[in-house]
Amino acid sequence: KRTADSALLTEKSSTKADVGAELEAHKEHAASAGKELMATMKYIASLHAECDWLLQYHDVRKEARTGEIDSLVKAKAVLSGADYSLVQTKVHSFLGRSP
Repeated sequence: KRTADSALLTEKSSTKADVGAELEAHKEHAASAGKELMATMKYIASLHAECDWLLQYHDVRKEARTGEIDSLVKAKAVLSGADYSLVQTKVHSFLGRSP
């Protein structure tokens, strides 16, 4: 009986050591997964901020692009020989009166 108990105790100690090693491996995996999750959340937050900025300034950027395209078309026309020197681009009123 004593040898059987000794063998059982050895087997249980071995099993406990194996389970302890698995526990440590799972703890390390959980820690690395937590770090990866934090990095992912930080990246998502930066993308969210960038997206908010793009949505906020979309109209301004669109208007700037339209103006730039118009300027490029006019510059190309001038280089091709068009004369814009006498073209009125704004309506001017005399003493603030509307025409």
